Amino acid sequence: QVQLVESGGGSVQAGGSLRLSCAASGYTYSSYCMGWFRQAPGKEREGVASIEYDGSTSYADSVKGRFTISKDNAENTLYLEMNSLKPEDTAVYYCAADRVNWGLWPHYKYWGQGTQVTVSS
Repeated sequence: QVQLVESGGGSVQAGGSLRLSCAASGYTYSSYCMGWFRQAPGKEREGVASIEYDGSTSYADSVKGRFTISKDNAENTLYLEMNSLKPEDTAVYYCAADRVNWGLWPHYKYWGQGTQVTVSS
């Protein structure tokens, strides 16, 4: 059974940094594509960053140059390093996984429960 568990969310001031983690279990980690998504109140879920089997990455324009997605296959963990945070980055952040490479589209089969990130001005 695939399980994804996010951690690392919290409250920071604008300009600060956070690192989110997503611990994965129940599948062959290296054979899945993974992504980070976020959803703010009243808004649709949006793709933030994704990483493919070969390590290729994609980012939403709104986070390019500020966020970095990475994965540790040995630890079965996905990361999202977030720097220069802005109030508009406030949202619940979710990690997702699938054998299909959905990129930044929210069609992944497996999802975590989410972790709250709040950025104050």
